[in-house]
Amino acid sequence: MDFWKAITVLLRRWYVALPALLLTFTAAYGIYSTIPTQYSSTALMVLTVPTSGSYRPPNPTDPNPLVNPLLNFDGGLNMTASILVQILNGPEVAGQIGVRPDSTTTYKVNNGHPNPELLISAPFVVIEGTSRSPQDAKAIVQRVAERAKIELKRRQQLLNAPQETFINLNEMVAPTEPAAERGGKTRTAAAVFALGVMAALGSSFAAESIMTGLRQRRREAPPQDSETPSEEAVLQR
Repeated sequence: MDFWKAITVLLRRWYVALPALLLTFTAAYGIYSTIPTQYSSTALMVLTVPTSGSYRPPNPTDPNPLVNPLLNFDGGLNMTASILVQILNGPEVAGQIGVRPDSTTTYKVNNGHPNPELLISAPFVVIEGTSRSPQDAKAIVQRVAERAKIELKRRQQLLNAPQETFINLNEMVAPTEPAAERGGKTRTAAAVFALGVMAALGSSFAAESIMTGLRQRRREAPPQDSETPSEEAVLQR
């Protein structure tokens, strides 16, 4: 009943609702056209243990085997992946790669889980780059992937891990072709449209309320005397 009552009000006050709806369509289209399209590219890398194993066999002069410190505990690959994620997401590395705070080209790195609490659950390094230019989106992913290999090697060298036990970072999925992301534009335009529809409904009901009040006051106004005394009656008095 309320639904049909609302439709009746809209039809009765179409001269208020129609301009508001047209303005809403115009605003939503303008917002959608103004927001630039973002492009994204993604690469997937995985950490693996070398075929020679995680330690170097002992020699006659040194009975203790040399072990890669990053592999000297359970979940070593997962922990190494989380370390790389933290390093690559740091502002220092981003600045060295060429990403400034005001840059329209950005990237983010995770191990398949956006939640930081789950960083040590998988030996993956997922790189996602976004930009207004499809070429820049793919290029930033390639630069971050190369930097990941450099950082992994440097960290193992700092730990004096044997060269033959170095963890490998393999590219399982090359940087994908940039794809347009229009979700943000669509959500913003939808929000503007929803607000416009609410404004149109509100203005229509406000007009209905005002007109109803005016009619009520007209009905309650005291009747005016329509008979005007004639000139002769006035003279007789």
